[in-house]
Amino acid sequence: MAPENRRRKDKDLFFTLWTPFEKTMLTTVITIAILLILSAFFSGSETALTAASRPLMHQLEQNGDSRAKIVNRLYEHKERLIGAILLGNNLVNIMASALATSMLIALFGNAGVAYATIAMTLLVLIFAEILPKTYAFRNANQAARDVAPAVNILVSVLTPVTMALNFLVGAILKVFRIEYHAEDVFGSTAEELRGTIELHAAEDEEEDVKQERAMLRSVLDLGEVQVGEIMVHRKNVTAINADLPPEKVVNEVLESPYTRFPLWRDDPDNIVGVLHAKALLRELRTRGEDLSGLDVTALAADPWFVPEQTLLDDQLNAFRQRREHFSLVVDEYGGLMGVVTLEDIIEEIVGEIDDEHDISVSGVIPRADGSYLIDGGVTIRDLNRELEWKLPDEEAATVAGLVLHESRRIPEVGQRFMFHGFRFEIVRRRRHQITSIRVTPPRESG
Repeated sequence: MAPENRRRKDKDLFFTLWTPFEKTMLTTVITIAILLILSAFFSGSETALTAASRPLMHQLEQNGDSRAKIVNRLYEHKERLIGAILLGNNLVNIMASALATSMLIALFGNAGVAYATIAMTLLVLIFAEILPKTYAFRNANQAARDVAPAVNILVSVLTPVTMALNFLVGAILKVFRIEYHAEDVFGSTAEELRGTIELHAAEDEEEDVKQERAMLRSVLDLGEVQVGEIMVHRKNVTAINADLPPEKVVNEVLESPYTRFPLWRDDPDNIVGVLHAKALLRELRTRGEDLSGLDVTALAADPWFVPEQTLLDDQLNAFRQRREHFSLVVDEYGGLMGVVTLEDIIEEIVGEIDDEHDISVSGVIPRADGSYLIDGGVTIRDLNRELEWKLPDEEAATVAGLVLHESRRIPEVGQRFMFHGFRFEIVRRRRHQITSIRVTPPRESG
C-alpha cells in the first residue's frame, strides 16, 4: 500500500474513533476560538479608528493613500461606524459565551454556568479586549489603515441595521428629553486643539519648542482677542500737529523711529491724515532745500478708523484686503484710543520683532528673589506668553490695568495685593498712573 493512502487511512480511522459528542465539542471549541478572533478584530478596529490622527489621515489621503481615504470616509458617518462595530462585537461575544455555556453544561452540569462565566470573562478580557486594544492604541494610525477596508464592508452591510438602531436610540432619548447629536461626539474644536498643545508641554523642553507652542496658542486666540488689547496707546503714539511749520514736521519725522504718523489739527482727537515718511522724503527730493509751501496734509493718506472691539483675525483680513498696515483705534464715543498695525498682529503670533530702528524696552526685569520688576504698561498677554503665566486678560490689557481692576482703587506706592496667586507691589506711580510693579508669581509658575 502506498504511503499516501496509508496516512489517509490512518487519519480516517483516527476521526472514526471519535464519538459524535467529542466531534461536537471540538467543533464548538473551534467556533469559540473563531468568534474570539472576530471579537479581537472588532475591539481593535474600534480603538484604532477612534484613536487615529485625523489630520494625518487627511494628509495621507492628499498624498494618494487609498486606505487613508477609506478611513476618512468612515469618519464622515461616525454613528454608523460605531454602531456596526459595536453590533458585530456584541454579537460574537454573546454567541461565544452562549456556546461555551452550552458546552460546559454538557460536561459539568449546572456548574458549567459558573465555569463558562469565569473562562469566557478571562478569554474575552485578555484576548478580545486588552491585547487588541493595547496594540491598536499604540499603533493607531497604521492599524486604522489596515482594518479600514474590512470595516468599510462591514459598515456597508450593516447600515440598514445600524440606522434602525440609531433611530430607536434617538427615539428613546427624546422620551427622556435628552439631546442626541451624534456628529458632535468626535467634533474637533479650538478647545480640543488647545488641550492638545498643552498636553505636550514639558517643563524641561527646549526654548524653541516653548516658542512654537506660544505661537500656536496665539494663532488660536486671534478670533478672541480685540485690537484694543494689543494696540499702542495714544500716549505712546507719535502724532504730529499738521499746522506746525514744515521744518518742524520734517525734524519730528526724522527723529522718530516710526514710518507712519497720524496728523492732527486743532485737537489731538481730530486726526486728518496719516503721513508716511517715504511720501515726505519723495517730496523733499523734489523740492530740495526749499520747504516753503510744503503741505503735509496733501501728502498724507486718509485715516482709517477701527473700533476697539474688532477681533484680530478680522483686522488681519482687513489689512490684507485694503493693503494697508496702519489703522487708528477709536472707542464707542469716537475718541482716539491708539493705533494698531499689521506688525502688532504679527507680533501677537510670533512674539516681539525688533529691527535696527526699534527702541527695545521689554519692561520686564527678573530679580534674584524670583520676582519681576514690570512696567505698568506691559500687556498681560505678553507676560503670559513669555513667562508661561495664566493671568486673566479679559478685563484689563496691561498689568497696571489688572491691579486697578482687581483693587478697585488707585493704590499708593508700597501697597501690596494678592490676586490669582500672584503678589503685586506698587513700586512707582506718576500721578494716577502706575508705572512700575513688582510681581511675585506662585512657586509653581516661577
